[in-house]
Amino acid sequence: MNASPEQYDIIRRPVITEKATLASEHNALVFEVAMDATKPAIKQAVEALFNVKVKAVNTVVTKGKRKRFRGRPGVRNDVKKAYVTLVEGNSIDVSTGLA
Repeated sequence: MNASPEQYDIIRRPVITEKATLASEHNALVFEVAMDATKPAIKQAVEALFNVKVKAVNTVVTKGKRKRFRGRPGVRNDVKKAYVTLVEGNSIDVSTGLA
């Protein structure tokens, strides 16, 4: 499988937090994805980009918080995250490539 430019538009970046690290112990990874990305599209993109087999994809949309920017009220952008569970024996090292 070859990775196409559209697949790089679907998978934005890996999410590296304490909760994402705990999920990686259960063979799951967390990615920030495009808001219009579907579960089958996310599965296909991860399989093509990383050459692994995906078992399941769960998504969650985090609504943007209301914050103040330079004294004026504003809203952060909404973020869609995908929890990608891999088939046993497959793994992805998301820490490579970090500065």
